[in-house]
Amino acid sequence: MKKDGIYVLITPISFYIFVLLLSVEKKTMKMDKLSIIIPAFNEAKTIHEILDKVKDVVLINAIEKEVIIVNDFSTDDTEKAILKYKAENPELNIEYLAHDVNKGKGAALHTGIKYATGEYLIIQDADLEYDPKEYNLLLQPVVDGFADVVYGSRFIGGKPHRILFFWHSIGNKFLTRLSNMFTNLNLTDMETCYKLFRSDIIKSFDLKENRFGFEPEVTSKVAKYKDVRIYEVGISYYGRTYEEGKKIGWRDGLRAIYCILKYH
Repeated sequence: MKKDGIYVLITPISFYIFVLLLSVEKKTMKMDKLSIIIPAFNEAKTIHEILDKVKDVVLINAIEKEVIIVNDFSTDDTEKAILKYKAENPELNIEYLAHDVNKGKGAALHTGIKYATGEYLIIQDADLEYDPKEYNLLLQPVVDGFADVVYGSRFIGGKPHRILFFWHSIGNKFLTRLSNMFTNLNLTDMETCYKLFRSDIIKSFDLKENRFGFEPEVTSKVAKYKDVRIYEVGISYYGRTYEEGKKIGWRDGLRAIYCILKYH
């Protein structure tokens, strides 16, 4: 009968969906504190602005903020600006660390990761390209019990994106696709700054890259971590020009290719 025929068709589909939903394991992990790691190099002009934004954001579930700033041997007044801000804003939990030589962004992140005490940590550039108000977008899959690692993608979603360099966008997408080929992930933005990690996972890695090679290295190592659950959410992007202080260059792109091949 027609009714029976429909029933026969629906039953296997319904069963398949039921099994699929069961396979999406929901593991809740208590999160009391989020460590926010900010590598800084010659950011005296903007560091107070990004710290204001971090201070103002209210995290979901009343999660506490721990801000770890790593000054990578700046040659301007970055240290003075940070210490002044820390003294004037005691309500914000700021841990200030400084390198005695310039080591690179990746090395600054290594230092911050080492000293982070939160159950999860997120990376925040000291410039104004990424908006701390969007931390909660990355936290949501975690507090819902679905994610261990969350990437914020500049290439999905309906958030604002400043229009800048054509070849940079092509390069970013190329590097992401190349990385995906070796990691078997389907990320849309491997090079994004906004990466949220379960702290015990990233602390387990022996990270080597001291500059912008951090991104492909950590992505490769996360992809190999047993049973890791990786999510991606759309974020906004307020990019800078080189005149405004952008530091990454074409040599870093070549290094990223090398790192993708090296760490796969």
